[in-house]
Amino acid sequence: MKNTLREIEETPDLGIIMSDGTRLSARMWRPVDAGDDPVPVILEHLPYRKRDGTCARDALTHPYFAARGYACLRVDMRGNGDSHGLMEDEYTQTELDDAVEVINWVAAQDWCNGHVGMMGISWGGFNSLQVAAMAPAPLKAIITLCSTVDRFNDDIHYKGGCLLNENLGWGATMWSYSSRAPDPALRPDWREMWLERLEAEPFLPSVWLRHQARDAYWQHGSVCESYDTIKARVLAVGGWGDAYKNAVPQIVDNIPGAKGIIGPWVHKYPHFAVPEPRIGFLQEALRWWDKWLKDVETGVEDDPDLRTYLMDGVRPATWYTDRPGRWLADAQTETQHWYLTDAGLGPVQDTLHRVVTSPQDTGANAGEYCAIWLGPELPGDQRRDDASSATFDSPALEADLSVTDAPVIRLTVSADAPVAQIAVRLNHVHPDGASTRITYGVLNLARHLGRPLVPGQREDITLTLDHVAYTVPAGHQLRVAISTAYWPLIWPAPTPTTLDLHSGSLSVQKLKDAGEWTFPPPDAAAPWQTEELRAENHIRRQETDMVSGITSLIIEDDFGRIRDLDHGLMSGSIARERWSIHPDDPLSARGTCHWSDELERGDIRLRTETACEMWSDATHFHLSATLEAFENDIRIYHRTLEDKIERDLL
Repeated sequence: MKNTLREIEETPDLGIIMSDGTRLSARMWRPVDAGDDPVPVILEHLPYRKRDGTCARDALTHPYFAARGYACLRVDMRGNGDSHGLMEDEYTQTELDDAVEVINWVAAQDWCNGHVGMMGISWGGFNSLQVAAMAPAPLKAIITLCSTVDRFNDDIHYKGGCLLNENLGWGATMWSYSSRAPDPALRPDWREMWLERLEAEPFLPSVWLRHQARDAYWQHGSVCESYDTIKARVLAVGGWGDAYKNAVPQIVDNIPGAKGIIGPWVHKYPHFAVPEPRIGFLQEALRWWDKWLKDVETGVEDDPDLRTYLMDGVRPATWYTDRPGRWLADAQTETQHWYLTDAGLGPVQDTLHRVVTSPQDTGANAGEYCAIWLGPELPGDQRRDDASSATFDSPALEADLSVTDAPVIRLTVSADAPVAQIAVRLNHVHPDGASTRITYGVLNLARHLGRPLVPGQREDITLTLDHVAYTVPAGHQLRVAISTAYWPLIWPAPTPTTLDLHSGSLSVQKLKDAGEWTFPPPDAAAPWQTEELRAENHIRRQETDMVSGITSLIIEDDFGRIRDLDHGLMSGSIARERWSIHPDDPLSARGTCHWSDELERGDIRLRTETACEMWSDATHFHLSATLEAFENDIRIYHRTLEDKIERDLL
């Protein structure tokens, strides 16, 4: 059925009052005749500031749906952007209850047909799943992008029981985002709101680091605890270049009727994502919404359960503009086993006795945990990290090998310390020696076993690597690389580790057969209209202090400075990170983050400076953070905090 485009109208500041009296601010796009011809609603509920934070993607997306018969509601969560109230943490019950209240409120409006969908990427993808698990009656369908079903094992905090440095990095991002002021043009009490927000703003890394095991804190919001509570129809979307690629197959496997799409992309919506090829995501989403919110037969229930992009093997690079490959539909696979032996990686089990003690800066070419800012964030050539690892190479492949799903590594190991980490990379080795990372996994052995290791005692471990779909060409090789450190992706164990490898195997799912799939080309509404005042720029560089021996990764993300040509608000941000360590000393590890953010409206100039730092000794983590706010270059607020948190098998 072809949708007839309808004239739309925009409301920039729709107030929605919660049961406790808190006013949430929403931006709404809807057909002008929705009062006469009611429409379904698509909700996006985020902390990322609808007035200046998500405008670029909102402009491309929400007017597109509105013109095709939907009301799109982009709500600022309480304590963020232009909404009143205070935010305490991510995915709190209050946040989810607010979303349910919004859903019930909007479903009761005379311009709504009573059916609601919810969508979002990252935070919005998480809370779409979490709200769906609460099963509000009007919520009929969701589209979750770049999200997770398990907040402990597959978010930005911990991976395989290892502490991700993104725990500090993204905590610093939220320390910045949530401390910014409302737009003075929308809130006459903007200054009081801002000061109240600054005083209450939580430093979330301190919260997250107090939960170093998968306790009730992480179980809350992890929909893998109870998939059966989700009654809404679920479309899950992800990208091989993103951190959250594992949720899509997990959702398809565990939620009846769910469908999944995984492309070559980083952490972006697929109609403007990179690397290309992009797809007509909005057309796919419209088919989903039309079926489940309008009861229009679009055939989505007959689509393949999982559509994945099989990437051709390519040379390593920290950024790609496109990835050659092809789309697969419902791939059929068979298991292929390889064995780690003293002779390398082969089809026959044989003796293995290898010892690995990696320098603490092994992992320098891992790339960002979550590639999002469109800088050189992807894993580069792995040869340097491979040289600091125990490596196992296959013979040159006699035929192309397409690896799909999640490879599994099984090892028998012993360590010389009570807390030890292992990082495993599956790499594609080119004939000239270049090494491309296909996929990887990390594991905290003590957390995995639930107890300290006994030095010298053999332990059997299983490590599932991240899902992937990648073809290694004939004549090239597979490599398994194993290291005892992976900095700066994960925080190091308290002591250097020597790991003995006694046996090992690799199981991969080899593509046997698959259908082909073709998506329509990308479409979108008109882009956000802005005036560029400072160009965007992204820097990644590595430094070695030749006196101290400290190695550092320096990240500088200048997001530029722009003026919105519709409402005139000027905004700009710069984020800086530094991750430093000595190759011989895990206790030298240090991470620092600093954000500068500015807003300008007429003669009002507002700025926040947020900074934080983390280091550790053998028994504790140490955190410090500062928050400063300026009005017309006069400091009006300043707060510092220090924290000390005991290490628990980390």
